[in-house]
Amino acid sequence: MWPESSESPKPLRSGLTTGACATACCVAAARALFGGKQPATVEVNLPAKGNTPGKQVEMVIEEYRALENGIRTSTIKDAGDDPDVTHGSTVFVELRLTESPGVVFKAAPGVGTVTREGLMLAVGEPAINPVPRKMMTEHLTNAAYTYGYEGGFEVSVGVEGGDQIALKTMNPKLGIVGGLSILGTTGIVRPYSCSAYIASIHQGIDVAYTNGMDHIAATTGSTSEAAIKTQYDLPEMALIEMGDFVGAVLKHLKKSPVAKLTICGGFGKISKLAKGHMDLNSRASSIDLDYLAQLAADAGADEALQEQVRQSNTSVQALKACQAACVDLAAEVCREAWLRAHKVMPDRVELEIWAVDRKGNFVGCYKGETK
Repeated sequence: MWPESSESPKPLRSGLTTGACATACCVAAARALFGGKQPATVEVNLPAKGNTPGKQVEMVIEEYRALENGIRTSTIKDAGDDPDVTHGSTVFVELRLTESPGVVFKAAPGVGTVTREGLMLAVGEPAINPVPRKMMTEHLTNAAYTYGYEGGFEVSVGVEGGDQIALKTMNPKLGIVGGLSILGTTGIVRPYSCSAYIASIHQGIDVAYTNGMDHIAATTGSTSEAAIKTQYDLPEMALIEMGDFVGAVLKHLKKSPVAKLTICGGFGKISKLAKGHMDLNSRASSIDLDYLAQLAADAGADEALQEQVRQSNTSVQALKACQAACVDLAAEVCREAWLRAHKVMPDRVELEIWAVDRKGNFVGCYKGETK
């Protein structure tokens, strides 16, 4: 139920990707160079989806700065109500004219460079993904046609402070050094879709698979990652911090089927997976104590213990009650989580589930059948 106020919560705002921001900067720069104007806002056509044309959005340009044979333009990334690490950052483009036709992309400060195989880009390329490249190329090509320009463009994309922001992302593990990736497939950031994070998970799996990792471990956070790292001597490249997005890991294995996947997470998170949730965040799923009581019964709990589990304040309290009664609730939770996950992923991938407590101690494990 909503709080006492009769007003419903405001709908969450969508935002725009770094790719859309860079495209807006390109549009503004082209108008400044060819038309001699510096508009405060520009319009950007977002990518089409299937047979549906992409929508047109208006974006604010913060600054124009003259360069030798070019111009720098910038805008502020607005991720809407999505918890995006790049929200509020300054995305800029340095656009220069070249004699040769075509568009060449470069990394300006704050945008990284690809150093490992397995991403959508070749080693040595700036970390500007294909869809943003396509968006910028199309808008610049249209501008060239409009103004009768027959030369080409050098597009250097940057993010102020991006080298430091990138440390909060998975880019270092992916082998993207020096800054952020310019992302986006639709141009729009959906609230709480965490599309950039999911894209990083997919890229992490692709990099590990391409570089011959036959065993990867997907963890819900730093505590579970540290725990599984002590269990297996896995290289950093094989460690995927999936956060709450277990579904993103499982489904992507159809594309990059490593030989073995270990999922390791806090007991409460794993209990959500056991219930069938593929998003483990509290906004999307909650701890079901009645369900835990059922699993406790399957593990041998009597009626009194089952009721104790149902009346627990947290999953940890329920687990401790079962541990005190020598009922292995954690093993049962891991087994159910394995069954749920196994239905989503390819059969050829070996799977195991580990659960840890808040201190990072293992409390349960299920390895299923060896494929």
